[in-house]
Amino acid sequence: MASKRWVPERQEVIWIDCNPQVGQEMRDVHPFLVLSPRVFNEKTSLVIGLPMTTAEYNSDNPFAVVVGKASGRKAGQASYVLCHQPKSFDWRLRNAKAHPLKIMPDTLFATVCERLNQIIQLG
Repeated sequence: MASKRWVPERQEVIWIDCNPQVGQEMRDVHPFLVLSPRVFNEKTSLVIGLPMTTAEYNSDNPFAVVVGKASGRKAGQASYVLCHQPKSFDWRLRNAKAHPLKIMPDTLFATVCERLNQIIQLG
């Protein structure tokens, strides 16, 4: 029996390489919260979402949502989703991988979507 090939899901946290970057854009490999649905991600090879960071200067950023504490080498630091930086990446070419956080809890995901909607005003 063939194993099902991994495709990022909406609400999933993945690792993605943000390089190349320009100016003040995020660079290197970061966690990324997926907003686009799996069917879109699979058919287009693109993933739309929001980068995540532990950069402390986001503590007073009104567009950053605290979603918990980081683990690994940044253990204990606050982890932020940057709602003001929606991005689209080719997840296959950038070698995206599943993140240990797996799925963002429903309540936090709803908060992130509400904050994003304050910026882009979809509905």
